[in-house]
Amino acid sequence: MSELALSPFREGLAREVVPPPCTVVIFGATGDLAHRKLAPALYTLKHEGMLPARFAIVGYARSSFTDAAFASDLKTSVSEHARAPMDPGAWDDFAQGIRYVTGEFGDAEGFARLKATLDTIDRERGTGGNRLFYFATPPSFYPVLFQNLAGAGLLNEEQGGFARVIVEKPFGRDLASAKALNAEALKVARERQIFRIDHYLGKETVQNILVFRFGNAIFEPLWNHKYVDHVQITVGEAIGVEGRGKFYEEAGALRDIVQNHLMQLLALTAMEPPVSFAADAVRDEKVKVLRAMPVFTPREVGERVVRGQYGPGSVGGEDVDGYRAEIGVAPDSGTETFVAIKFEIDNWRWAGVPFYVRAGKRLPKRVTEIAVQFRGVPHAIFGGPGQAPGDPNVLALRIQPEEGISLKFGAKVPGARLSIEPVKMDFLYGSSFGAEPPEAYERLLLDAMLGDSTLFIRRDEVEAAWGLVSAIHGAWADAPPPPFPNYEAGTWGPEAASALLDRDGREWRRP
Repeated sequence: MSELALSPFREGLAREVVPPPCTVVIFGATGDLAHRKLAPALYTLKHEGMLPARFAIVGYARSSFTDAAFASDLKTSVSEHARAPMDPGAWDDFAQGIRYVTGEFGDAEGFARLKATLDTIDRERGTGGNRLFYFATPPSFYPVLFQNLAGAGLLNEEQGGFARVIVEKPFGRDLASAKALNAEALKVARERQIFRIDHYLGKETVQNILVFRFGNAIFEPLWNHKYVDHVQITVGEAIGVEGRGKFYEEAGALRDIVQNHLMQLLALTAMEPPVSFAADAVRDEKVKVLRAMPVFTPREVGERVVRGQYGPGSVGGEDVDGYRAEIGVAPDSGTETFVAIKFEIDNWRWAGVPFYVRAGKRLPKRVTEIAVQFRGVPHAIFGGPGQAPGDPNVLALRIQPEEGISLKFGAKVPGARLSIEPVKMDFLYGSSFGAEPPEAYERLLLDAMLGDSTLFIRRDEVEAAWGLVSAIHGAWADAPPPPFPNYEAGTWGPEAASALLDRDGREWRRP
């Protein structure tokens, strides 16, 4: 590959070491995740000069492909979805390391063929026995994949090489299954070999939460119950289930979004400063937050948790069907497409500060943000009796789609009268740095090859989050859902979600 000018992404990672020679094995290589996210991310890393020269990809799935046919299939996906432009020289270099193995996930002979292919790649391409296995499959295959990798000797780390496994979410469907899956995985692999992925943690703006809080002396002294009134975290999607009705019937918004994405955002927002940016130092503090959150009783679930399901409505000026009309959804489905929860954290920093979280589909817009609303001034000296208090100060960390940070504060309106209006200071990634941030999977794949697990989820973290969520599911199992559907597509959820904050004298933001 010809020498390429440093991109903003490559410049930003210049201090990091390029991974050692290695092979990435993708189980479920013919699926959507491999084609839309993984292959484009790996190609972009190659294009940006962030992959080693001695590198290979092996696809493993039941469909029959030759190496050349699989490479051609990936090229189409890369052309459509990669952040980096298709460069013939870069692609030819990348494609030389693409191989394919046909096999069932439960087929020991298929794993023997995989091992033989990997050994051949080590000899021909000098990849040194380093392997990164990616489970881009339905979760039901995770146990058998771990077992067959171990049975083929592919999880053994010999002669200084590494064997690591990236496991996609959901990791279990409740606390009991998460514990069982952890136990199965740890029978054949060490914790340091297992990288449980949540792509939200690869987003630049999510990582910036830590930099914003712990890299600046301005805000951290205010980041506590003395100055913060409450925190709101929103993960909203304008789309429906997009043909994944069967999956969503089994998952629902609580499993699909709250247990992973929302819990991660909450933990990063609330955690104490780590002693360093080492992986376990950061993850230790996240786990402490989750453990400080009381597990709800059934009564508390009724008081603090709202579930909803969208009906027909209009999103972006287009009429859309309700959830129950989606393909694969039962006509009387009781699955939630919206959840709102009032969490509390029982520790010194956050005592008495509610964390309101909500996630839903078919909301008015696609938006993910963390909004920290500060307390009002202790004594209002502006305005006379009966004058309404000014708007509160709000710090909003926008994760998507317009990545940035805004701070709302009061300012005097020019003129003879003393009139105060809210104004905003805005920071936008695109305009400030003049570059598109890397895709989440680019960063996470690179970190896994480097062996950096900071942005991945540890066993105790998974189980702590599931403990909170499983208590909610348990209470729901014993109580019928509210009359569904209970919110129109294109609105911000059911009225009960607004009432959740109304009772506390607060209201949801309109991002």
